[in-house]
Amino acid sequence: MYIKFKKNITNEVVEKAKKIIESCGLGTLDIFDEEIRKVGILGNNKKNLVELLEDDKEVSQGIDKIMEISVPYKFSSREFKKSDTIIKIKDVEIGGDDFILIAGPCSVENREMVMKIAKEVKENGGKILRGGAFKPRTSPYDFQGLEEEGLIYLREACDKYGLLLCTEIMDGKNIDKVCKYADILQVGTRNMQNFSLLKDLGKADKPILLKRGMSATITEFLMAVEYLIAYGNKNIILCERGIRTFERMTRNTIDINAIAMIKEICHFPILIDASHGTGIRTLVEPITLSGIMAGANGCMIEVHENPCCALSDGDQTLNFEDFSKTCKKIFKTYEFKKSL
Repeated sequence: MYIKFKKNITNEVVEKAKKIIESCGLGTLDIFDEEIRKVGILGNNKKNLVELLEDDKEVSQGIDKIMEISVPYKFSSREFKKSDTIIKIKDVEIGGDDFILIAGPCSVENREMVMKIAKEVKENGGKILRGGAFKPRTSPYDFQGLEEEGLIYLREACDKYGLLLCTEIMDGKNIDKVCKYADILQVGTRNMQNFSLLKDLGKADKPILLKRGMSATITEFLMAVEYLIAYGNKNIILCERGIRTFERMTRNTIDINAIAMIKEICHFPILIDASHGTGIRTLVEPITLSGIMAGANGCMIEVHENPCCALSDGDQTLNFEDFSKTCKKIFKTYEFKKSL
């Protein structure tokens, strides 16, 4: 449920309405949608709320409509907000007119490699450096990341080359530590339905990049978004990174349908990660370009100076030469898409 206010509504009246809602033990989500002020009502116990709002003459006169939302993914839906949400971080806008390139190594290995990769990302039009300092690995014997040491290297590289930093968060107890360094907190596929972590990240003062779970439906993906919203965070970026199907020739199956569908039903920006989606470096370029045509607002690509020596995911990682060629095609394809 949400309140749609009349066009000439004052901030004082909106705040008064929010206090009435909150007095019932409910949360509020205050947005502008195509210059219309709306307040989402978060929670289940809405008994007598409409009557309380109508009893206040000033509030009731400012309300245009009180609307029910038909879909379960309520506040990420276009029913609630028709206009695109743009995530603004410093001078970067995700979901706006620019195509956003996020790139970097799967895992931070040492300071020198991070500096070299950050330079390549910047020179090829990237705005955000990605890199894993805390790594969830299928085997407990695989490289698990450099942890805070890796975050220090990533932050230094981003500051030197004017990039934002996106890195994965695996545990709620590390949120404060990671927030000291990162601009965007990434939730990996294995944690998409880690509801305790999502609740904690909902309270974090950083944008969240949420990757689709490896077996998650689109509805389940959007319901994970709702957890973040319900606990206070409305700066959310979605990422399609492939789902697990019967096909074994690729690591996962990129769901191009999902990108187009989410653009239609959800107002948050969505990225494509063809590196994890395919697991094969030769497929990263064509599948990324396909995602652009489906409507993706940006992409994630894994890049390394020498992928054959990478400590993780080398098979899906581009070397510098291939990365540069792919970036040129990415931006050219995006400009073509915009011209259609």
